[in-house]
Amino acid sequence: MSDSLLAMLSQQIDDQTVRQIGGQLGVDQQTAGTAISAALPVLMGALARNSQSSGGAGALAGALDRDHDGSILDDLGGFLGQSGQAMNMGQAILGHVLGGGQQNSAQQAIGRSTGMNGGQVGQLLALLAPIVMGFLGRQKRSQSLDGDGLSAILGSERRRIEEAHPGRGDLVSQILDQDGDGNVGDDLVNLGSKLLGGLLRGR
Repeated sequence: MSDSLLAMLSQQIDDQTVRQIGGQLGVDQQTAGTAISAALPVLMGALARNSQSSGGAGALAGALDRDHDGSILDDLGGFLGQSGQAMNMGQAILGHVLGGGQQNSAQQAIGRSTGMNGGQVGQLLALLAPIVMGFLGRQKRSQSLDGDGLSAILGSERRRIEEAHPGRGDLVSQILDQDGDGNVGDDLVNLGSKLLGGLLRGR
């Protein structure tokens, strides 16, 4: 695939979606957009890392087949409007994708750069996780991908994420692997803004 998965995903998240997410988190639209731009590379990077083993790739493919056909993208407003159900679904996904320690590191990094507290960032990650999974489910179906195919496109996307900020190293890995003492939050926001292009434009 030639197009960035993150750039394609960002096209699904319009101004209304950003405003709705911001309203649920109690932050303004600019803050919500900045946080989304930082959170999406972390979620995609974590999925990419998990998919690099055959077991992880197979588990992801199975989860997409069972629960994430992409229809969520047809009515994001309706999905986000069911905040309790959305949060429960997202927390379950995060438990598999990030785990407690990695989620805490991601929340700290994003929170430092946006001024959001850990609870707000946790809610954001939970709201975004089903959207990312729905997007990948749609890609899987449209391209008839199996586990190996998913692993390949996610691996390619992770290389894009790593290369988007030359000289900064693998920011996503730093966040997922750090003990909470690092300060990579600002770099992560810059990385996300660069990768996602127009998500923050005009806001």
